[in-house]
Amino acid sequence: MKLTVAKTAGFCYGVKRAVELAEKTARSGQSCVMLGPVIHNRRVIARLSALGVTVADTPEAVPTGATVILRSHGEGQAVYEALRRRKVQIVDATCPNVSRIHTLARSAQEEGRQVIIIGAADHPEVKAIAGWCQNPLIFQDGQALTDHFEAHSEEVETPFTMLCQTTSTQEVWNFSVENAKKLCTNIKIFDTICNATCARQSEAQILAAQNDAVIVIGGRDSANTKRLYQLCLALCPHTVWIEGPDELEMAQFEKRACVAVTAGASTPAWIIKEVYDKMNEENMVIEESFEEMLEKSIKTLHTGEKVTGVVTAITPTEIYVDLGTKHAGYVPVAELTDDPTAKVEDIVKVGDEIDVCVVRVNDAEGVVTLSKKRLDSVKSWDDVETASEERTPVEGVVTEENKGGVVVSVKGVRVFVPASQTGIPRDQPLTGLLKQKVKLRITEVNRARRRVVGSIRAVAAAERAEKAAEVWNSIEEGKRYRGVVKSLTSYGAFVDIGGVDGMVHVSELSWSRIKHPSEVVNPGDEVEVYVISFDPEKRKISLGMKDNSQDPWANFVDTYKVDDTAKARVVKLMTFGAFAEVVPGVDGLIHISQLADHRVDKPADVVSEGDEVEVKITDIDYDKKKVSLSIRALIEESQRTEDGEDGAVVASSEGETTEVAADFEAE
Repeated sequence: MKLTVAKTAGFCYGVKRAVELAEKTARSGQSCVMLGPVIHNRRVIARLSALGVTVADTPEAVPTGATVILRSHGEGQAVYEALRRRKVQIVDATCPNVSRIHTLARSAQEEGRQVIIIGAADHPEVKAIAGWCQNPLIFQDGQALTDHFEAHSEEVETPFTMLCQTTSTQEVWNFSVENAKKLCTNIKIFDTICNATCARQSEAQILAAQNDAVIVIGGRDSANTKRLYQLCLALCPHTVWIEGPDELEMAQFEKRACVAVTAGASTPAWIIKEVYDKMNEENMVIEESFEEMLEKSIKTLHTGEKVTGVVTAITPTEIYVDLGTKHAGYVPVAELTDDPTAKVEDIVKVGDEIDVCVVRVNDAEGVVTLSKKRLDSVKSWDDVETASEERTPVEGVVTEENKGGVVVSVKGVRVFVPASQTGIPRDQPLTGLLKQKVKLRITEVNRARRRVVGSIRAVAAAERAEKAAEVWNSIEEGKRYRGVVKSLTSYGAFVDIGGVDGMVHVSELSWSRIKHPSEVVNPGDEVEVYVISFDPEKRKISLGMKDNSQDPWANFVDTYKVDDTAKARVVKLMTFGAFAEVVPGVDGLIHISQLADHRVDKPADVVSEGDEVEVKITDIDYDKKKVSLSIRALIEESQRTEDGEDGAVVASSEGETTEVAADFEAE
């Protein structure tokens, strides 16, 4: 027959601490009184009675001058006040996990929130929790909670804080949480199930499913032992509940190849050992000696020690970690990470194995404060030093701006980046970098002074140089790029095509005549450009933006012919006339003699740049792509029509010729 003893069997730290406090107080020679049984185990209470510890049911029953021991289940606020009025000495053996629930209940009361407790209303622990707030709602499970709110729908908007008995099952709690979230619109939820309870129940269920029989050891009055028995019985029909070895009948386990043993939180190690020894006498094969497991469970923890545990619960303020010891381990959220943008649920989940370091051991309360970020920080310093030596970039988040630059958090290590190394121009604020994820190079590390300096600009420059090399290696005329407009000048725009800046001349920005590049593009615009020419030696690139597939001249000749009338926009004035845009990219000349039906001294006397005018196309030079326009011709035609002199030619009053400038180009 193979025997397996649960690693989580027996006292949790809170119960172990309560019993040890009671024994220590009894041996001190003081008159000791327990206010109710310190734990739910008749054998332990009998052992304490033998040491002279008596039991009182109420504060008034405590003898004057006695030392009163408060049980691990805790007491309500009124009990503390009553005992202080009697001026008796108090030894508080309340479980640290239960004390935390008292604090949550009191805080909820101070915030004006009504407390909901998931647990057995008649259990001492639940009664004690209820004693730290006014008029709490107590529900056995999620169904009772649902029934209440369906009957009292007017309460759903009340501010609530929901807690649970430490020995509740995860299944009951999860169902209650699910229902509460659906029914209550303003609720804070705290998972206050003891991590030791969770671990014990989970392991018991696994053993019950794997073995032919299960022995559950614990007092008949113990609620957590009863739950343990019920969980095991549901998975293994041959489950027996005993208080000690004298109730063990070995005949029950004949023909049972594999037997598992577990025990409730109120069962001391010496009772488990008695059961263990009795079964061992029957020549069973023990998977692991009880002494070895006991040694593991009472392992001493030291500040600064690295330990590995399993996440058993996550609350808004802390993460509970099972370290395999009897201590209650937790990581405050502030000790989880230095990354201000990180979310708890993205870092850890229930069931995850986590490496942490011990920050503080409080043996009096049975609590171990742990830190993940401090352990990470040690490794992070090693990583930062390596990155500095190997000149490899690292990533971080900009957390603050100070007088000389910004601070970047790199895996929890504070790295100072001088303003000159941020890559931000001197005349621009650094505020825009806050909370941004950046790449930087570590330029200085002084571990003794906790000083690290880095450069964002160095990484950006290296990346730009790498991209520039790629561009120069593959560049060719006509190749197209997606780029970003970096800056503008009066003669063009500079565009970054991936680590290299090229210049788009103003004449290459648009087919239309423009005075300044800002009429077409602005810094920061993403544009498509193509290479017109490049000089690798001078590192210069000429770019174009105009779409060459859309030839304006072809569009013009397809649309207009000589003697057609068109709407044109005056784009430039010269001494000899005005140029007007007929279609985007094609300008025609209106000679000074063709601007009006009278003598014009200068073009500005009759037209201005930007004017929309109606013109007649008088000539098209297809070879030279030149166009002659006339306003005068339309005026004269209009006059002939009005005078009824069709076909007559109106000459200039002063016999001027209409000869135009000998040579001009369409612009």
